Formats: sequence, C-alpha cells, structure tokens
Amino acid sequence: MNPSNLIPVADTLTAHWGWFQFLLMLTFPLHLLAMNAMLGTALIAFVAHFFPGQQYRDLSHGLAKALPFLVAFTVNLGVAPLLFVNVLYGHLLYTSTVLMGLFWLAVIPILIIAYYLAYIYDFSFKRLGNAGMFVILLVLLLLLLVGFVFSNNMSMMIAPSSWERWFATPGGSLLNLADPTLLARYLHMITGALAVGGLCVSLYAQVVLKRQPLVAEAGVRIGMQCFSWLTLLQLVVGTWFLLTLTPEVLKRFMGGDTLATAYFGAGLLLALATLVTGFRRQVLATVWLTVPLVYLMSFMRDSVRSGYLAPYFDPAKVSVSVQWSPLLLFLISLVGGLALVVWMLMQLPSLKKSARQD
Repeated sequence: MNPSNLIPVADTLTAHWGWFQFLLMLTFPLHLLAMNAMLGTALIAFVAHFFPGQQYRDLSHGLAKALPFLVAFTVNLGVAPLLFVNVLYGHLLYTSTVLMGLFWLAVIPILIIAYYLAYIYDFSFKRLGNAGMFVILLVLLLLLLVGFVFSNNMSMMIAPSSWERWFATPGGSLLNLADPTLLARYLHMITGALAVGGLCVSLYAQVVLKRQPLVAEAGVRIGMQCFSWLTLLQLVVGTWFLLTLTPEVLKRFMGGDTLATAYFGAGLLLALATLVTGFRRQVLATVWLTVPLVYLMSFMRDSVRSGYLAPYFDPAKVSVSVQWSPLLLFLISLVGGLALVVWMLMQLPSLKKSARQD
C-alpha cells in the first residue's frame, strides 16, 4: 500500500506556516531545558544517596524541594510546542497517536503518579530515610517511561510507511520498535537531558544552596561530573543516531542542506567547548554555551523531521486562511504568562527570607 494514501488531509492554517514554525522552535527548547532540569535533579538526588556524609543527604533534600516545581514547569512548558506541532503536523501526529493510543493515554496517569511521588519524596524526606532513594528512583523511571512513549509517537509520526501495521493490530497498541532510529533517538535525547540536568543541578547548588557551602560544593561537583561525562557519552550516542538515519536525511548534515550542515557544525563545536568548561567546573560559562546548544539541537531535530516527511508532506504547501486573532491572543497570553512566571520566581528569595524570620 502506498503510505501517502494513509495520510489525512492537513487542516487549513490561520497564518503563514512560518509563524507557527518560529513559535515551535522558540518554545520547544524551553520545554527541553525544564525537562532536562527535572530528569537531572531526579538522577542526582538518587545518586547522592550513595555518598557518605551529611552534605550529600542535605543535597538530596535540597533537590527534593525543587523537583515538584520542575515537573510542573516541564508539563506546562510542553503545552505550547505540542500545540504548534499539532498546528503544523496535526494530521500526522493525530494518526500516530491513535495507532499507539493505549500507551499515549497511559502518559497522563504515569505523570500523575510520578508527580505525587515527587511530593512524597519532598514532604516526607526525613521520615522516609533510606527508603527515599527507592521513591526517587521510581519517579525517575516513570519520567523516563514517559519520554520513551513520546519518542515512539514522534518517530512514528514521521514514518507513514509503518502505519499500515494498524490493519493487522487495530487495538491502539502499536509501538515503533522496528524503527532502527528509535533506540538511538531515545538515548540521544535522554543522555543529553541528563547531562544538561546535571548542569542545572550545579547552577541550583551554586545559586540557591550557597548558604550551605559543603552542600553547594557537593552539588556542583556531582552535577558537573554528570554533565561532562554524559556529554562525552552523548557525542558517541549522537554519532550512532546520525548513522541510523536514512542516507537522504544524513546527507542534509553533510553538506546537502546549508542550514542543517551549519547547525551540525556549530553544535559540534559548542559541545566540544562545553566539555572543556565542564571538566573545569566552570558552571556559568558552561550554561552560556549549553543554552544555544540546546536550541541548535532542536533545529537539527526539526531538520530530521523535515527530511523524513519530505516525500509525504511540506507545511509550506498547506492552504492558508488568514485569521490573526487566534495567533495574537496566543502571543499576548504567552508574553503575559512568561512575565508572570518570571515575577513569581523573583519573589521566591524574599518569601524564603520571610519564612526563615518567622
């Protein structure tokens, strides 16, 4: 069967597709940064349980307080990019979601359980004692499971040739396990996320936990080691992921597409630079290098998606019926929401100071 015959007709866009592409590329890295911080915090909170000394226990406790907020930020910052993916590729994403509907619907209860356990780990940290390490491990595993479901969906979305499996298994239980890129894609995303998460923990320890010098030093040391060694591993996993791509898509990063090649070259240079600053434990310098690196990786990911969908779909060719009001309303809400979040974060130091005085 011709895969093109299985692809639904794309919905009419309410503005030029470039607007939605721009907003997708603007908001998705913000979600990634929050997700990275969440996973890195959970990982290091778990790892710190294995180190002797009160400072490591206090580090786990300090990270426990941040984890519920990070879960909330990750989920909320994921809404906007998911919205724009649906606007541009909704007919593809809807189809892949239906094919794996049972697993996709399971994401919500899994997240709820992980979120609830994160609060238990925070509020009952002292009472849990050594059992707390198993609670945070379960949180980490559940969050990694959610990531695996998302990787399945996003990889199946760009592979219409795999959709015909539905006729043999129409129960919504399909996964994209036969895709040679799936495992490499997932490990590439998770390894990078845990690495950047280690950097986020280092920054958190240096800025928020600085009143406890031993705890802050432990957090910076573990976080930067996690970042540096996982970034080194990420280069290996990233090479594996590149080699699993089809020759047509791989060629984009080897000179076949100017922008994709530029993203790849700049990303490689930034990754090598972060290794230097990372092993030197230069936290702020590494942060300034890593943020643009996350954006470049997002651009490369988008180029991979475009390459795989090139034979089937091009959002630039979708018909447009201009209606500016929905886009303007979203932009106003986005700016207002971000301003509110920044204001709330700025209030945290004064609230903590007031709480200590009480």
